[in-house]
Amino acid sequence: QVQLVESGGGSVQAGGSLRLSCAASGYTYSDYWMGWFRQAPGKGREGVAVIGLSGLTTYLDSVKGRFTISRDNAKNTLYLQMSSLEPEDTGTYYCAASQPPKGRGRGIDDFVRSPSLANYWGQGTQVTVSP
Repeated sequence: QVQLVESGGGSVQAGGSLRLSCAASGYTYSDYWMGWFRQAPGKGREGVAVIGLSGLTTYLDSVKGRFTISRDNAKNTLYLQMSSLEPEDTGTYYCAASQPPKGRGRGIDDFVRSPSLANYWGQGTQVTVSP
């Protein structure tokens, strides 16, 4: 049974920091791209950051330089370090896993742009940033 369990969300003031974690189980974690997505009230789900199998990363433009995604394959855990948080970062944050295609084709940039490419999703953790 596949499980992705997020933790670390909370309420902070603008300029503050949070570290999200996502514990994965039930599949071969190291064989999947991993990503963080978020959804604000009344908006669609958007990709925030994705990390590939070798550690290559890609980010939403608005979080570049403020957020850092990382993965620990020994612990089957994904992280998102968020700094200099802004009210616009408020939303429910989800971790997701996507199986890379065999051979050439899609890259991690495709995954961050297309949540539909995810094979598995977590239940989400709320992040609220006040002005």
